[in-house]
Amino acid sequence: MGAQETMKRFVRLLLLVQAAAVLLSGPGAAELSMDYYAMSCPYAEYIVRNVVGQALMKDPTLAGSILRLHFHDCFVQGCDASVLLDSTDDNTAEKDAPANKSLRGFEVIDSIKEALEAQCPGIVSCADVLALAARDAVFMARGPYYGVPLGRRDGSRSVASDTFLALPPPVKNVTLLIQIFGNVGLGVHDMVALSGGHTLGIAHCANFKDRIKDEVDTLDASLASSLGSVCRGGDSKTAPFDRTSTRFDGVYYRELTARRGLLSSDQTLFESPETKEMVGMFAMYPDYFFYAFQQGMLKMGQISLKEGDEGEVRNSCRVVNS
Repeated sequence: MGAQETMKRFVRLLLLVQAAAVLLSGPGAAELSMDYYAMSCPYAEYIVRNVVGQALMKDPTLAGSILRLHFHDCFVQGCDASVLLDSTDDNTAEKDAPANKSLRGFEVIDSIKEALEAQCPGIVSCADVLALAARDAVFMARGPYYGVPLGRRDGSRSVASDTFLALPPPVKNVTLLIQIFGNVGLGVHDMVALSGGHTLGIAHCANFKDRIKDEVDTLDASLASSLGSVCRGGDSKTAPFDRTSTRFDGVYYRELTARRGLLSSDQTLFESPETKEMVGMFAMYPDYFFYAFQQGMLKMGQISLKEGDEGEVRNSCRVVNS
């Protein structure tokens, strides 16, 4: 057996052990439960998976969108489905904040919730729906499958201004990105692994047009030319994060090592000494990335939980219960 294959097997074993440790002792592990709905809604996970599967068969690009919904929910006030609430006459909700204007997939979450309410009314929270849907979207895009601890409650606050400092911006500042992830209890390793969620999906020109002009030293010339052509159509035009944007894989990191990262916040992970080595490891060993991503998702999915009498189980994910 060659040295490289031995290293790969060692990495797989190491990350399996670490993933198991997160499951057993991660933040919030005592409060959530893998079998939370075993008696009250035993087919909950099947229902979620079925609806997600149908949606992705029609539009595979929704995998990245569903994953992004879960990210943007958890980073603002924790994983409480606040990103799903609609704005009202006297309040602009999170989903209408500038950073969330391009979010998609709300209709998929609505369909899941409707199916769950038909089977188990008032039982499964929208926050748990988001966590399960994100996991299933990743898996159906050929990514890793991981258990999702359940028992989150839905919040009642959703204010656009709460997103301003909470969501990671697409900037070339790894220190700021580390700080934002650290604010919610995620480390540098988590940040680099979770950034790999950009192996799925697209971004709008508004978020990377400045990189084309200002970061020529860290942007592959052929990609710069291609992106420049796309963005001549305006800020609403889009480009994929990597060449396999509907498949969950390690291509995102390999693109970074070739200076083909789409956003400044992507490419800075390879350019910054604090994170460059991790990018290289994930690029070389996709299995390592998969398990590190699972760890990060398990931790992220337990940020600032609302449980018990704190929060509610919404009847509709778009409005708080009356």
